[in-house]
Amino acid sequence: MPEDLKFEVPAERVTALQASAQRQGDPDKGRAYLLTGDYVDSGIPISLYKAFLGNGVTDELQRGGINEGIHHEYNAFTTEEGVELVAPNCLQCHSSYINNELILGLGNTNANFTMDPSAFSGILDALVISNFGEGSKEWDAYFPFSRAVKATGPNITTETIGSNSADKLAAVLASHRNREDLTWVDDPKIALPDEVIPTDVPAWWLLKKKNAMFYTGVGRGDYARISMASSTLTLKDTVKAREIDEKFADVVAFIHSLEAPKYPFPIDMQLAEEGESLFIKNCSTCHGTYGDNWTYPNYLVDLDFVKTDSSLIHSNFGFGQFVNWYNTSWFGEEPYSADLVPSRAYIAPPLDGIWATAPYLHNGSVPTVDELLQSNSRPEIWRKTANYDQQKLGFSYDLLDAKEDVQTYDTKIKGYGNGGHGFGDGLSNSERLKIIEYLKTI
Repeated sequence: MPEDLKFEVPAERVTALQASAQRQGDPDKGRAYLLTGDYVDSGIPISLYKAFLGNGVTDELQRGGINEGIHHEYNAFTTEEGVELVAPNCLQCHSSYINNELILGLGNTNANFTMDPSAFSGILDALVISNFGEGSKEWDAYFPFSRAVKATGPNITTETIGSNSADKLAAVLASHRNREDLTWVDDPKIALPDEVIPTDVPAWWLLKKKNAMFYTGVGRGDYARISMASSTLTLKDTVKAREIDEKFADVVAFIHSLEAPKYPFPIDMQLAEEGESLFIKNCSTCHGTYGDNWTYPNYLVDLDFVKTDSSLIHSNFGFGQFVNWYNTSWFGEEPYSADLVPSRAYIAPPLDGIWATAPYLHNGSVPTVDELLQSNSRPEIWRKTANYDQQKLGFSYDLLDAKEDVQTYDTKIKGYGNGGHGFGDGLSNSERLKIIEYLKTI
């Protein structure tokens, strides 16, 4: 490409997403509710949690009180009936470690959805009954959690650790909810395919720039309303939903306050400066510019142009019955309504903190930025190691001849493909390394 030209995307290949009005919230209150709140309001009695699932865990969140000694992926709280419970929180998917430091908002690439949790629900049921009795207030407080795990567990298992099935979970939970009052129904009212198409988990600090949520840009309207959908795991009805909804405006305010972590290793600043101009010419049309005067176009890029794995577009938030359920349910009601708007496109995301967010593409199929920028070098079957590759920017990995275990990523499986996004293929080795060096600075 001539030095004075900039890569441009044909206008008919992109759609600029428009911003929706968002509620204002208090980030400090949002952090407190996120880390201690009962937005998943049913769970395991705390005495059983400590006896069988964990006790004396170092509290990296410094929560104290009833949450002292509780793993950061769980919240402890007391119900109105006085039962102390422990329930999963948002950090199960939205936190991870870098250099042994817990980073809130970083997608959890170690989350394990390869096992069906319902296989253990019978054991937990027996423990609650033997310790408290089936007619006890503890059983009543625990039962909605048990019921939801049995309904969802068989339908959300993935092929690889780190691949996330939260989108499918949302659809399965909707199938067990009345759209008007969100009360539970035992027999699913939505017919969903059996397949589980995974996603990577986008970093929370990117949300403040984005005019739509999720990789396909399907989430429109009020972000707080969309973000609280995980509460349908256990909530009783819309009375509880409204209580959670009010507090999730604060949670979104906290998410908007998060900043990308700084690259912790040395950077060749001369190389990075050269890389910045190359990035602006080759990448900024879709991914924006960075620094004090940053820009971000909020483009949905047509599938036929980006050519990445198409399975996610047609599943989860692409299921017609689920989309209709959501848009005509309590979640779509004013004020603060949210809507699902499917399309045949993927968002070109902001790249703040890209060094920390490996693996890449919407399904986490590419282990490093280096391979993202030269598509013919991407591994077909690979397993990440414990090491970080500073040169390639991402996970070090071992190449394998066949899928060996749940740690192995096999790009031949439906939904796990690593094709597309060939926009860096024309770069020379030198140009690619300069862009990678620049990406360490943003």
